[in-house]
Amino acid sequence: MKTFLEYIKEHADRQPERTAVIVGGEERHTLTYATLYYRMLNHEPLPMPLLGDSWDGSFTLYTTGTTGKQKGVIISQRAVIANSENLINGHGYTPDTTLIIAGPMDHLGCWSKIFPTLMMGGTLYIIKDGMKSVNQLLQPIEEGGSHFATFLVPSSIRILLTQAADRLSALTDRIDFIEAGGAPLPHPDMLRLCELLPNTRLYNTFASTETGVISTYNYNDGRCLSGCLGKPLMHSSFHITDEGTIACQGDTLMSGYKDEPEMTAQVMRDGTVYTADGGWIDDEGMLHITGRKDDIINVGGLKVAPQEVEEAALSHPAVRECICISHTHPILGEAPELIIVLNDGHKLNKRDIATHISKTLERYKVPLYYNTAEEIKKTPNGKLDRKAYREMYNA
Repeated sequence: MKTFLEYIKEHADRQPERTAVIVGGEERHTLTYATLYYRMLNHEPLPMPLLGDSWDGSFTLYTTGTTGKQKGVIISQRAVIANSENLINGHGYTPDTTLIIAGPMDHLGCWSKIFPTLMMGGTLYIIKDGMKSVNQLLQPIEEGGSHFATFLVPSSIRILLTQAADRLSALTDRIDFIEAGGAPLPHPDMLRLCELLPNTRLYNTFASTETGVISTYNYNDGRCLSGCLGKPLMHSSFHITDEGTIACQGDTLMSGYKDEPEMTAQVMRDGTVYTADGGWIDDEGMLHITGRKDDIINVGGLKVAPQEVEEAALSHPAVRECICISHTHPILGEAPELIIVLNDGHKLNKRDIATHISKTLERYKVPLYYNTAEEIKKTPNGKLDRKAYREMYNA
């Protein structure tokens, strides 16, 4: 098996002046493959974090997940290459690909894109310090060229849809693919993206720092299946446990948590990583996610996944963003509460929103409590910060 550094050496020898990395911003600068290889070989500063002892050894990504305790996830060179081959084959990376990294480098969704792009001899375009505005993402695409691609968390996609739908639509022939991950993408946003980008491949991917990249689904397939994450990729497999959660196997898995053997044993046994994500597998062998066990709201013994409530609410014209959380109820024990960021020009009409949600969801899933906010709390990686709301309400 070739190491990642050996892939870079091949490109540096064959096409030394080809652009490998572009760092965007007011003072844009580039690295050729020859320069990139020299710096990697000599451990000189790079626009991508090293996150390990060497580029041909193991890497350590630090994540807090839902526990709040920082964990160092060890990702072997074998896993790096397997993840990259999963992405190359699943998403169609080519030497012409320009992959825009628009989020934090310590997030697997962004960090993992370094490797397949450069292994194929493509170009990384890095938005330094992450995307702060839609212009940072769209401007380099509007400047010309084709075969652009990016990874975005659902909250960033929501911002694009609400602030730059027309600009995005004009770029469908330049954007090769957009991958979403980190959390389920709401179905209304999936449908809207398919409408705006008819010529773009649009992927929902199941991945985590612990499992690596496991499966993917191009929902711009005419069906746009909500919650679908596709079939297992070439180096991966999955199954559903007796508890209804997703378990993963294959070469992409982590080696374990750094200096935490007991914590490792809690989630990884016999070459299998056991996640806290609920899911099911359809007749085509495609994985569907239903949400994390920790997030489920128990309404008098009936289970409610907050994501499906949020998805129903987001199709209402007044709702820009929302999060569904658990609220203590004197009889039911728990009941859904919906916190909403309203679109401009709209006021909160609880009955109207409840009626809208009830058209697609069972009655017990319709929130009993409604509040508004200026913004929804998010993690540094752009996910809805459900843990912050749980702590706030349980304090």
